[in-house]
Amino acid sequence: MNNPFQYTPSPACDEAFRSLIALIDSLRKSHRREDDNFCRELEAGKMLGVLIAEDEAGERRSLYAFSGQLGDGGFRFPGFVGPVLDYLRPDGYFKTQEVDISRQNLEIARFEREVIGVLRAALEEKRETLGADYNIYKEYCRESKLRRDELRKSGAMNDAVQAELIRQSQYEKAELNRKKKALAAALAPYERRLDEAVDRLEEMKERRRSDSERLQQWLFANFRLLNARGESRSLSEIFAETALKVPPSGAGECCAPKLLQEAYVRGWRPVEIAEYWYGCPKGGEVRIHGEYYPACRGKCLPVLEWMLGGLEVCPPLKESVLSAEPLEPRVVFENRWFCIVEKPSGMLSVPGKRSAPSVEQWLAAKYGAGREVRMAHRLDQDTSGLMVATFGSQAYRVMQSLFATRGVAKTYVAVLDGDYRQQDGVASSGRIDLALTPDWLDRPRQRVDTGVGKEAVTDYEFVGVERGRSRVIFHPLTGRTHQLRVHSASALGLGMPIVGDRLYGRLGGDSSERLNLHAARIEFTFPLDGEQYVFESIVPF
Repeated sequence: MNNPFQYTPSPACDEAFRSLIALIDSLRKSHRREDDNFCRELEAGKMLGVLIAEDEAGERRSLYAFSGQLGDGGFRFPGFVGPVLDYLRPDGYFKTQEVDISRQNLEIARFEREVIGVLRAALEEKRETLGADYNIYKEYCRESKLRRDELRKSGAMNDAVQAELIRQSQYEKAELNRKKKALAAALAPYERRLDEAVDRLEEMKERRRSDSERLQQWLFANFRLLNARGESRSLSEIFAETALKVPPSGAGECCAPKLLQEAYVRGWRPVEIAEYWYGCPKGGEVRIHGEYYPACRGKCLPVLEWMLGGLEVCPPLKESVLSAEPLEPRVVFENRWFCIVEKPSGMLSVPGKRSAPSVEQWLAAKYGAGREVRMAHRLDQDTSGLMVATFGSQAYRVMQSLFATRGVAKTYVAVLDGDYRQQDGVASSGRIDLALTPDWLDRPRQRVDTGVGKEAVTDYEFVGVERGRSRVIFHPLTGRTHQLRVHSASALGLGMPIVGDRLYGRLGGDSSERLNLHAARIEFTFPLDGEQYVFESIVPF
């Protein structure tokens, strides 16, 4: 069985996907309302999956799936496998309980409108009516005090006048306090009724929250997934062993879990699997119609680790996505404060979760513990080119400040998959300003998010086209994760992925061609010696 997180689709999977496209085309031509709705939702953007499996007689069969829900049928549509748990059945436990929660929502809304709203309006009306006399007398007291203050300042007072002013002040304060207490006593019944209603509303909301949480727990406990050994485990049990502890929304509803579950239920042995994007990209994601992608890690990795148990998966799920050892880095300059190192494609910048070597570890071994080597910035694992490493804490702080204040000019060269002259709205040079945020359920992917994303700005200039590929020079003004890769591939950016991009490109989860992105030039003035430094590296592609 191929690894769903690292694969190139086999010819059988590609052929099955072409058959699926033919099925979708036939649905589009049927002109039936349910087929039209289904196809429109597909075109809005959806992941489709194909699984090749062997039946009991050893004959190979194809299964198809779509992620999540689609069309009027929700989880079900002819030609596609059904859900692992069909909790949308109208007469099922989930839907009946969901109806009760919806009823509670209506009751809460009506209570807020017809009870809370009415009581609050009555209180405000009474406060305004009864408070008028209090406010008038309060203003009278304020003006009376001003008159007394003016009289005292004039100095034209004898003891009798002074005593009268004191008596008048004491009386007004006492009278104002009496009116205040009278107002509070008059408003108290209205406030009490409102407080009682608010308490009742909180009880209603707490019951709704409790019922919703209990229904969610029921769903996770009854959402049971098989593996190749015939064992069954719930989503709750699977995610209890992860850092998330609780399954994320939609877990188990992606293509791969649906396909594997269907194969196991039928008694078939899974052989090959692939997932393809159909339609437009959604929600700031970088997706290309007809291209294949690895399974998402946030929702699917724990699920598929369980479901693939009992199958020989190649390469194993725990292996690095890289099949070859990276080349060795090369130091191109060094002084007492920093060094410039040329990182090869495929090597980590700093130590990661896996045991793969990193540039920082390589430099530490080269210079020894006494130099205190630290990388001042990072490059993506698949990106090659120039990096700055510092020696000692002082140099590190200075270099970090330079990067933070945009005191370091960086130049990257990339080859994009497409002819920029044929891209609508793409000029030969310009600026891309697309904020980015992590795709938390599919790390390390990033997505465009102009709402809460962090600023990401890139200047670009195309310098040539050859065999349908465009060479471009990038000058990133910010340093967000995968910034150049997303700005290249996103339809909101250049709309052309970088050649060899395993995450955002046209080659899915695996590729024999390296990422065509190279940090070719770096320039800065170093404050500790006042010197201007410029370093350049030959582009290796």
